[in-house]
Amino acid sequence: MSQDCLKLTAYFDERQRGGSGFLSEEMLDLFGRRAIATSVALRGVSGFGARRHLRSDRSLSLSEDPPVVVVAVDAEPAIEALLDPLRAMPKRALVTLERAQLLEPADTVDGAVKLTVYLGRKERINRRPGYIAVCDLLYRNGFDGASAFLGVDGTFGGNRERAQFFGGNTDVPVMITAVGRAECVNAALPELGRMLRRPLITAERVTVCKRDGQLLGHPRAVAGADEHGLKLWQKLTVHTGESDLHGGVPIHRALVRRLWEHRSLGGATVLRAVWGYQGGRAPRGDRLLQVTRQVPVATIIVDTPRNIAECFEVVDELTDTHGLVTSETVPAVAAPDGCGYSPDWG
Repeated sequence: MSQDCLKLTAYFDERQRGGSGFLSEEMLDLFGRRAIATSVALRGVSGFGARRHLRSDRSLSLSEDPPVVVVAVDAEPAIEALLDPLRAMPKRALVTLERAQLLEPADTVDGAVKLTVYLGRKERINRRPGYIAVCDLLYRNGFDGASAFLGVDGTFGGNRERAQFFGGNTDVPVMITAVGRAECVNAALPELGRMLRRPLITAERVTVCKRDGQLLGHPRAVAGADEHGLKLWQKLTVHTGESDLHGGVPIHRALVRRLWEHRSLGGATVLRAVWGYQGGRAPRGDRLLQVTRQVPVATIIVDTPRNIAECFEVVDELTDTHGLVTSETVPAVAAPDGCGYSPDWG
């Protein structure tokens, strides 16, 4: 039977300090000590934050201080217990909480769903990389899109796992996110349970705003705060292929530039997948001697409902022929210093 859980997500720059060390290290050390079920640190390839430092995947300076996304998933009490230690850390991170369901293979869902599957980097399924096998399964079951992101650090099954140059990296987490209708999710869950050694699968409600250039609806209007008094923000995720263009420019690159010019917007982060698909195209990834990169990218925008409504006009314009756009409501636990909004943090 499905269980309620929480997903905590933090957005910041890789070189952001957290006291005695880098903020990402401080967070992952905390998650390791608390044996959080799953957490993963992902390096972004483009974006900007509250300090307006624009980083592009065309710039060599990206390697100096790339954007980072850190995700932690566990039962509600375990995630809630992290909030006080996190409040003691510097406030230059945007931290959100999202309610999710921890699924078992026999569970069923309804409505549009964002399914997230966590597995070890080196996990094999029928002699194939696990993340490739999972993406293929989701494609066969009619999901609108799926993207596999390699973690560089995290916890898996409550144990701290770090990527190392020399090492198997067997259980460094991979995070696969997919968007699909209820019937797609319900058909895929039993097979996912059979495929994976230690399945950890979550489901979250999403609104699908655009699919392959077709406008299905705008982000829903939300109240100012949830039942606990946390301010409600919204998250837009724009899924495109790295080779999908608008006006001759990759959509994710054009989108970050246009959003950066929107001075009141707090930030945006682009994550590059290693495998996956969007729309009707078959799953794919980087290949040797390939000139054009074919991998999926996800551009994530988290901000106040007012700013999201304004920037959706830009998103709609740039995804006129390609892209899967989803919207979610997220309570903001913390907003960065200097972002123009009052933080709900400390």
